[in-house]
Amino acid sequence: MSDLATTGAAAARQGRRRGPGRPRAEGIDERLIAAALALIDAGEPVTAGRLVDRSGVSRAAIYRRWPSLTDLVATALDSGRDPHDIPTDGDLRAALYDAFLGGAERGMPGYPEERMRRRLVLGLQDRVVQRAYWDAHVARRRVSTIGVLRAGVERGILRSDVDLEACADLLSGVFYYQLVVRGASLADADVIARCRAAFDVIWQGMAVE
Repeated sequence: MSDLATTGAAAARQGRRRGPGRPRAEGIDERLIAAALALIDAGEPVTAGRLVDRSGVSRAAIYRRWPSLTDLVATALDSGRDPHDIPTDGDLRAALYDAFLGGAERGMPGYPEERMRRRLVLGLQDRVVQRAYWDAHVARRRVSTIGVLRAGVERGILRSDVDLEACADLLSGVFYYQLVVRGASLADADVIARCRAAFDVIWQGMAVE
C-alpha cells in the first residue's frame, strides 16, 4: 500500500486544481471508511478500484480527503474504538484501569477483536501503514495515558523517577502480548484476569511506597 502515496498526492493536486474550497458532499467520508473496513474485515487488499466499486465514490474524491490510501486505511482501522480521554480529576488508578481494562471487561461491540488482529497483520506487513496508524491514532491516545501518569507524579501518588514512556509501553504491551504471543482472546475471562493482575503489578511498581 505504501507505493500508492505518490499516486494519491498527484490525484489530490489534480482535485485541488479542479475546484479548491468546494463544499464536500455529506456522507462521503463515512462511505469510504465503511468500504475500507469491509475490505479489511474480508481480508482483501484496499485498492482505489475496490474502494470505488464498493463506495461509489470517485478516485478524485478519495484523494481529496486522504493524501494516500495508507492514511485512509489507518483511519478505518481505528473506526469503532472508544475515545481514550482519561480524566485526571478523580481517582487516577481507577481511571487508568477503566481505560485499559474497562473495554475488555465490557466487551467492545463497535471494535471486533478480529479487526484488531487485522490491524496487527497489516502493520507487520507494511511499516508505512504501521507508522501512519501510530502517528494518526496511537500516539494521540498515548497522550492521555502519559497525562494520567504525570498527574500521578505531580500528586505524589506515583514515583517521581518513573519513566512515563516506559510505563505506557508496559500497560499497552500486556494486552498485545496476549493477542500476538499467546494467541489468546481478550474476551476470555482468564485473559482478562491475567491482564488485571499485570495492571496491579505495574501500578505497584510505579506507586510511592
